[in-house]
Amino acid sequence: MEELNGRMIACQILITGLIARVANDQADPLRFLTEFRDEIRAVVAGVRIAGALDTERVRLTAQQTVDELFSLMKPPSPTEE
Repeated sequence: MEELNGRMIACQILITGLIARVANDQADPLRFLTEFRDEIRAVVAGVRIAGALDTERVRLTAQQTVDELFSLMKPPSPTEE
């Protein structure tokens, strides 16, 4: 189980880095992140969850994970001259 948790954390870090990289290439990174987060939350809200006894708990955990991933991203620091 710990190996699975470690792999999930590694995937979350990878995804966070990829999203941040794409956001940095946008003219308005904060707007991009906000819109992307909203799209991901909509997907999580609408996805069919099969095989779980408590699907709402699974969905809530997924929503919290999305929120955690996006809370890790901050706007770029202003460049010092």
